[in-house]
Amino acid sequence: MSEAKATAPADNVIDCKAFAAGIRARVAAQVAALKPQGLTPGLAVVLVGEDPASQVYVRNKGKLTREAGMRSEEIRLPADTPEADLIAAVETLNADPGIHGILVQMPLPGHIDEQRVLACIDPVKDVDGLSVVNAGRLVAGEDGMVPCTPLGCLMLLKDRLGDLTGKRALVLGRSLLVGKPMAQLLLAENCTVTVAHSRTRELAEECRRADILVVAVGRPEMVRGDWVKPGATVIDVGINRIPGENGKNRLVGDVCFAEAAKVAGAITPVPGGVGLMTIACLLVNTVTAACRQAGLAPPEV
Repeated sequence: MSEAKATAPADNVIDCKAFAAGIRARVAAQVAALKPQGLTPGLAVVLVGEDPASQVYVRNKGKLTREAGMRSEEIRLPADTPEADLIAAVETLNADPGIHGILVQMPLPGHIDEQRVLACIDPVKDVDGLSVVNAGRLVAGEDGMVPCTPLGCLMLLKDRLGDLTGKRALVLGRSLLVGKPMAQLLLAENCTVTVAHSRTRELAEECRRADILVVAVGRPEMVRGDWVKPGATVIDVGINRIPGENGKNRLVGDVCFAEAAKVAGAITPVPGGVGLMTIACLLVNTVTAACRQAGLAPPEV
């Protein structure tokens, strides 16, 4: 990673670490301002099983939630928990007035229907923005909860580029978690948006037309440097483990950073990139959810 950074001008690598830290600081200030009004935003994260990566994510989310001055609850259930018991736990959180945001950590064990569980989360507490209700609100341009990763990507783009009107954007990936909501957010910013995927013909040519390239396909270093339009802004959502030196794995994105950074006007690194924004935006969404449930206007971030 350090070698890749050395090949690119320092000012074209987006400092996601500093940007996310700034968001968390603003959220902490907002939480402090809400407490005299009797409102402490509360976030509950539900983890089923013992997936190592999920355990790390849940631990980090809890730590940063508490650092922001919020209430943090962690519900840990064994991997063989019946679906009905998980749904019952979610419904208990729905009924808890001190919990304003609920996140069920994915992936779930194979015997549990993820969509059925997501559908049980109260849409106003769905801080991951993955329910059908919130997806529909996003498409309709109505207020709802926006998935954290696309929201973080949009913040980075607007900070770097300002007004996005008229920009040609390509979203590579069509998942419910990133690709589809990202496209909707960019449309709302008056971009001309193309959604591409593994079956898109002449994919490299499509990428080369984009002023904004958001990549979320889960394929290590799939996007090469010559796929990137000179001066384009590249947001790499991917995080993949591949074999490195001395038998140790290393983390890379869906974009070949060393190549793309020589061409792009701005690019996010991996690691230390969009993932930091995801957690920061989870805190943003929790404050937004708490304010809406209390009948208050959500603060600007």
